[in-house]
Amino acid sequence: MPYLRVLAGPSETELVPLKVNSGVPARIQSDAFEGEVAVFIKGLADAEGGKEDSDYFRKRSGVTWSIQVQGRFLREYSADDLLFGNVFDRPFKLPWGFGAALKFMNFIDPTLEHDLASRTKPWALSPLVATMPYFRQQRISPNAASPQFPPKDPLSDDVSQLRTTSSATPPTAKFKGSNPSKRRAHFANALRRQEVVFGPEDLVTTDFCYDFLQFSHSGISLRLPGGISIDVMKYWDGQPVRFVCCERAGRGERSDRPWGRVLWCVVIEPAEGDMPVQEKVTGSDDVD
Repeated sequence: MPYLRVLAGPSETELVPLKVNSGVPARIQSDAFEGEVAVFIKGLADAEGGKEDSDYFRKRSGVTWSIQVQGRFLREYSADDLLFGNVFDRPFKLPWGFGAALKFMNFIDPTLEHDLASRTKPWALSPLVATMPYFRQQRISPNAASPQFPPKDPLSDDVSQLRTTSSATPPTAKFKGSNPSKRRAHFANALRRQEVVFGPEDLVTTDFCYDFLQFSHSGISLRLPGGISIDVMKYWDGQPVRFVCCERAGRGERSDRPWGRVLWCVVIEPAEGDMPVQEKVTGSDDVD
């Protein structure tokens, strides 16, 4: 199996290498977003010298990977106009069990929209504020120092200071406290997302973390409820896997592409050279 390389940047083409599991973030800077990104993948060393494990996984049990971002949008966006998910360069072979995988994805994120069977550029995107497992927003002055990132302890939800379009004051008390499920259910409604604004005085920190991908020197597997396991390496043709935060496409833009400008991007792709420990698992099938 090849090494995996992780890169991050303000667009799909402006990327720098990122050390997985190091806790050292990569800086993202553009005229639309400024911030930092850190990536943690349990059980995997990367080509940039990242460690195989991290204290993060001892503190947040039950997850196997995490993409964390902290930063500010440098212009105002409604929460409905900020999307997060995956975009691909070209079609890929869909594995057996893919229908079950889609049902699982829609179960954990009912706001997900996708065209993963596209014959041009497959995609899967959701509203940022509704899809993130953990989401924190803080009101800060433009020149204020940002909190430590990545945080010493795993991120907890806090949307108590959200700003609405009708008032500069925080929304009602129902947002106070730490409740990711309540926040995600509330913002599954597009009208509610349209009422909330993010801008230069909003520091947003997110943690996109799950356990359905298992990484090891022998490969990557997708684990689904019901005991379904899919060997990702048999179907991955090596094209970059991009996680993007992007603008929602405006009216009149391409109908086959629901996203506009990319605001930040994290890429996982094969790096040159093979893993020194193990190239293939004995008895396993070759990757097509």
